[in-house]
Amino acid sequence: MKPIYFLSDAHLGSRAIPHGRTQERRLVRFLDSIKEKAGAVYLLGDMFDFWHEYKLVVPKGYTRFLGKLSELTDMGVEVHFFTGNHDIWSYGYLEQECGVIMHREPLTVEMGDKVFFLAHGDGLGDPDPRFKFLRFLFHNRLCQRLMAALHPRWGMELGLSWAKHSRLKHEAEEPRYMGEDKEHLVLFAKDYLRTHANVNYFLFGHRHIELDLMLSRTARVLILGDWISHFTYAVFDGEQLWMENYIEGETEP
Repeated sequence: MKPIYFLSDAHLGSRAIPHGRTQERRLVRFLDSIKEKAGAVYLLGDMFDFWHEYKLVVPKGYTRFLGKLSELTDMGVEVHFFTGNHDIWSYGYLEQECGVIMHREPLTVEMGDKVFFLAHGDGLGDPDPRFKFLRFLFHNRLCQRLMAALHPRWGMELGLSWAKHSRLKHEAEEPRYMGEDKEHLVLFAKDYLRTHANVNYFLFGHRHIELDLMLSRTARVLILGDWISHFTYAVFDGEQLWMENYIEGETEP
């Protein structure tokens, strides 16, 4: 079995991240380094800081990243793209032009003899009413149509400005690891495991922290960090699952 790779939260194009082009190139170099050996790549959400497709227009930029996704899929590598809370508004371009497999809901899938629960993580266990309301608006079809009715000049400016504000607020206010008894995604995984005892691995993005925690003798939860400061990813070789940090110039397993 060829290795399977998992990563999330690059937030490409963010106005709150300095040297964004350098960040994109680093991600592309990583994808290039695994293209010959990867069986599949799972992108678990928020790969873009704001992505909104109009009927005949897609966002400016990201050409290196989109080109590398297309190269991978042309080579026969499955690329699975999960929408996060920053890149919900995809309406077919990534599938049709880049060949990715789109996921808008959590996915349970068997790999080898292991069962994986995969999701970005937004909306899973977080009790914050403000976030729930925003998530409802972002997923509402009427609100999406209203956004699409804006001229791209104004729609993209609105979205990128909101995403920058969200990024800066996240950095200032959101706590790092809150502990096993308070971390929402850990609590969600524990609760889900009570009725789905066959799950071996829960993999999430969203929280921008690195976490690998045993939940039981046969189950673990991993939160994948990000591609802003951590440059982390997980690898599954058919038997073992582990986390890695991408370091320029090194060849990863």
